[in-house]
Amino acid sequence: MLDHIFLTVSDMTPSVAFYERVLPVLGITARRDYDGQAGPPGNPDLKGFGANGRMFFWLRAGMAAPGAVHVGLVAVSEAIVNAAHAEALGAGATEIHPPAPQLHYDPRYYAAQVKDPDGYSLEFVFKSWQHGS
Repeated sequence: MLDHIFLTVSDMTPSVAFYERVLPVLGITARRDYDGQAGPPGNPDLKGFGANGRMFFWLRAGMAAPGAVHVGLVAVSEAIVNAAHAEALGAGATEIHPPAPQLHYDPRYYAAQVKDPDGYSLEFVFKSWQHGS
């Protein structure tokens, strides 16, 4: 099971603003800043996002590498995929593909995909079999 991920972004301010707008649609509503000076030498400053008492999605400043990372984010319904997609586009994302069944994977796999401000691929995913539907 994955505990956390660091995504390196080129400009923290627009990236934080983007994720503060989009992630709450998916139920990721907690925010925390971490001062790197509190850790060992060289530890980066981080901007964290999470839910249910866990911080698991962190941003750090640096050279973005958008081709190196694809992030799939769980949505609890097709409506949430649609809402996250719309919010992301409204927050400045560029579309990779609109919300639709991903038949090449499974007819019950419903998703949309966008690029964040640094060009990272984000996919909002609803897999009905993982939600008891």
